Amino acid sequence: MQQPPRWIAHLDMDAFYASVELLRYPQLKGEAVVIGGRRADAPRQLDDGSWQYARLRHYTGRGVVTTSTYAARDLGVFSAMGLMKAALRAPDAILLPADFEAYRKYSRLFKAAVAEVAPVIEDRGIDEIYIDLSDVPGVRDAVGHDPLGGAKAVAREIKNSVGRATGLTCSIGVTPNKLLSKIASELDKPDGISVLTLEDIPARIWPLAVRKINGIGPKASDKLVKLGLETVGDIAAADPAWLVAQFGESYGQWLHAASHGRDSRPVVTHSEPVSISRETTFERDLHAVHDRALLGGIMDELCESLSRDLARKRYAGKTVGIKLRFEGFVTVTRDQTLKAPITSAADIRHAVGLCLKRVKFDKRLRLMGVRIGNLVHASEALAAPAAARAETMPAPDNLSLF
Repeated sequence: MQQPPRWIAHLDMDAFYASVELLRYPQLKGEAVVIGGRRADAPRQLDDGSWQYARLRHYTGRGVVTTSTYAARDLGVFSAMGLMKAALRAPDAILLPADFEAYRKYSRLFKAAVAEVAPVIEDRGIDEIYIDLSDVPGVRDAVGHDPLGGAKAVAREIKNSVGRATGLTCSIGVTPNKLLSKIASELDKPDGISVLTLEDIPARIWPLAVRKINGIGPKASDKLVKLGLETVGDIAAADPAWLVAQFGESYGQWLHAASHGRDSRPVVTHSEPVSISRETTFERDLHAVHDRALLGGIMDELCESLSRDLARKRYAGKTVGIKLRFEGFVTVTRDQTLKAPITSAADIRHAVGLCLKRVKFDKRLRLMGVRIGNLVHASEALAAPAAARAETMPAPDNLSLF
């Protein structure tokens, strides 16, 4: 068998947040567990040594599921589902609060473990990465009568390294490109390895639903199904000119190429963020006047968290934006571009106040967020002229509505 020019892996941690929590509470292994509660929902150890857990049936509010264990997924509870809706499906599921500091710690650990085996990594988020295995020693070797044995052995070595470093499992797809590897990593979850070549596409990829291709969203999927294209194979069999007529030249051509497993994108080892943001959803709708003190405290905390994010990532930004979601799911955004990049919570808070002045508060608030964009490295911010930096400093008066 001829080896492909590239071997690209996609690694996806299995139910990552929930699995990290199960390291802390191993007695919950095999139970239906939902992550997304409040701090008050944290388990309590009683005097007799037993544990008391919050149950989903007792939850009230507008929170959403961050993730869930596979046992909870079997009951129909999935990420981004409202917790109240989830409670109808799995009322006895255990509810735990999210601990993002712990998740970031284990994210760093698993990525470092992978880098020891294969250092060419594209970071795609807290729980997934792409890995270029093309030049990893042994990846192209046959093992016995299996021409793909080398690729499978490297994937197994990566899984073992991650397991030793974290105690967690992951699933890995290894194929000639990123598009196929993203699909393949889902084929044998959890704790699986799938190694595919282009010859495997008709048997393993074409029977899948169109939504399995990363890049086909809900709207495109609905349109494809209405046109009679329910599987990846249906798209592959469609006339390319007809796809272009239905979806436009760029997307139509991409659909045809994707359905045949063609993707030349490289593994990008570093990319600059476009912006950094923080937001929070309230447990109840808040009034801009009656809840002014509470809103002010929340906004202060968001700005401080954003400032810490900038410091940790060594960035500064010139454009500060706010995101407000009112009752009725009406979302309003405002931006303020400054003369020089900023990093401090006070400067961010001042710019937020300028944005808030341009918003009409005639409805109650249910979400509030802060974003900073137009990013530069922190060293560039320090090099900015002093006069320009001074123009970004807060004025003595409080411009914020809350």
